[in-house]
Amino acid sequence: MNTIDVLKNRRSIRSYKKDQIDSNDLQKILEAGTYAPTGMNRQSPVIVVIQDKATIEKLSKINAKIMNSDTDPFYGAPTLIVVFADSNCSTYIEDGSLVIGNLLNAAASLGIGSCWIHRAKETFFTDEGKALMKKWGLGENYIGIGNCILGYADKQYETKPRKDGYIIMADEL
Repeated sequence: MNTIDVLKNRRSIRSYKKDQIDSNDLQKILEAGTYAPTGMNRQSPVIVVIQDKATIEKLSKINAKIMNSDTDPFYGAPTLIVVFADSNCSTYIEDGSLVIGNLLNAAASLGIGSCWIHRAKETFFTDEGKALMKKWGLGENYIGIGNCILGYADKQYETKPRKDGYIIMADEL
């Protein structure tokens, strides 16, 4: 599949098989994340990969509590990637967001399901979240940008049509 087809056909997957993703594919996805553009090439993001079921469940419970829910916001995905970025960089939100975009698109190119899950910022402002950041060697200047879940899709999702008026050709007005 070419790049344009990957971008057009990538879907947010919310149902996963229990099987862990292939480690070689994971490395390719992570490498793609490291090549995301960043402001002035400062490379402010840090990518934390979690495949330990207990840690994923712990973070799932914190994330669910923040949104006042008791469901699993990670949809049973076997791999969780948390992207942090150094808030000392003025473009840290954009930098981290672009990393997640690269992760999502790289996963799709390899036939691996993915989804961006919000509330990383709030999760890592909790005491439990701060303790994990400390364990991972991340200072308080790092802010959670988002969570990227990965796994093999349990079902397929159709691409929905794009809305009218999505593109405005200013020079033609």
